[in-house]
Amino acid sequence: MKYLLGTDIGTSGTKTVLMNTDGELIAQDLQEYDVLTPKPLWAEQWPDVWYRGAIDSIRNTVAKAGVPASDIKGIAVSGLYGGSGIPLDENMEPIRPCMIWMDRRADEETRWVFDNIGEEKLLRITQNGADPYYGYTKILWMKNHEPENWAKTRLFLPPNDYVIYRMTGEVAIDYSSAGNIGGIFDMNTRTWSEELLDDMGIPASMMPQRIVESTDIVGGLKPDIAAELGLEPGMPVIASGIDCGAANIGLGVFEPGVYAAAIGTSMCAALISDKPVKGKGLIVWPYLYDAKRLSYNFAGGNTAGAIVKWFRDTLCQWEKEEQRRGGASVYDQLNEEAEKVPAGSDGLIVLPYFMGERSPIWDSDAKGTIVGLSLTHTKAHLYRAFLEAVAYSLRDAMEATASDLGDHILLAGGVTKSKLWRQIFADVTGYPVVCPKEDVEANMGDVMLAGIGTGLLTYEETQRWQVLDKPVKPTVEGHRLYSRYFEVYKSVYEHLKDDMRTLSSLR
Repeated sequence: MKYLLGTDIGTSGTKTVLMNTDGELIAQDLQEYDVLTPKPLWAEQWPDVWYRGAIDSIRNTVAKAGVPASDIKGIAVSGLYGGSGIPLDENMEPIRPCMIWMDRRADEETRWVFDNIGEEKLLRITQNGADPYYGYTKILWMKNHEPENWAKTRLFLPPNDYVIYRMTGEVAIDYSSAGNIGGIFDMNTRTWSEELLDDMGIPASMMPQRIVESTDIVGGLKPDIAAELGLEPGMPVIASGIDCGAANIGLGVFEPGVYAAAIGTSMCAALISDKPVKGKGLIVWPYLYDAKRLSYNFAGGNTAGAIVKWFRDTLCQWEKEEQRRGGASVYDQLNEEAEKVPAGSDGLIVLPYFMGERSPIWDSDAKGTIVGLSLTHTKAHLYRAFLEAVAYSLRDAMEATASDLGDHILLAGGVTKSKLWRQIFADVTGYPVVCPKEDVEANMGDVMLAGIGTGLLTYEETQRWQVLDKPVKPTVEGHRLYSRYFEVYKSVYEHLKDDMRTLSSLR
């Protein structure tokens, strides 16, 4: 039997799985860590956190599996959207923490791009707009605010590609990671835009010149790394790409016309298409499969699972203590109580904009908001309202994307473990929700890409891997009620956005 590894470097943890070529999960390991937030709306991480998370999770997975190293034939490494990418010096050493996707500091740079380059030119070349979300505006922020670091920078490399470099000694960037940097990548030619690099004063040499497909073998494991991992030297390391795209691959999405939402710390809700979806305010980059042909068009909530984790960590000390005493998990306790609360949480609306917001509203000043509180509301009401907020955010993304999204939506991520949350998603969106039975989407996508890249698997064989659960169908009454709440959800933001901007200026 032959085996493959898939490693996904996430915002809050790195997970590795080992599967055989029949799609059976053999072993897995998760290493958790935190995000640095030195100032409001700043979010960054040191790359060694990602590297150690990858190395430790791979080594532990291999040890747990107990299979011969000679039978493990490859690994693919996906990763979070690394924003600016890791600034590296001439010795390939990190200069500062990486400004990740969640970071919203580059407001001035965004305005400069609109004023000096213009939205029309940007959209024509890159199919993307200007916003602090994009990596290129973060790169401009570093250029403007940290001239000493800028002078030392020789290369920007995304998280997964950096880890692959450390494992193989080879420098490359996958198409999805390159495209997600935004305003310096030409989506028409699928390469760096010399024109826009010149406009922004970013040397082309700071961008990796080898751009690869997500099924390409970047290099082989270096002997010292292989020894540390318990693997064979030279074992192929495959590029993979952005983790939400890998999650789509893990859901079996290899062709256009499928709408899928990957919900982890953030939310990426995407339609795969032959041509970029233009003029919808979406984020567009090359898909992980057939990157020169297919586009990944997504709207994304900056905070999805993150706000639920915040709720748990901030407001649930009693439930944590109950879990420590051997009781149910915090989330199971919260779900049990929230199931007793009616749809709409008895008149509560939560805006999930705890770190500003990306598509479709593109507002760095947007704030997390709770509207409708009364003395009759309980913690269970609040928790359900937080779950509903993420579902409203998904519906907003769907309506911004296109009118024809098929007859169901695929939903991946930790949210799928909650029966209550799945029903909320179905009722809010009005679509049947289909989830995988195993919560290994990005990792499974990595394994599929590794199998295709090494020639151990064909596209057709991977289609038999993903076992989907039965659809969760929306209820007529639930969808009707949530549609009324959804209109209030959108209205609340419109009424408060000027006040949110004022709060940002006061802060």
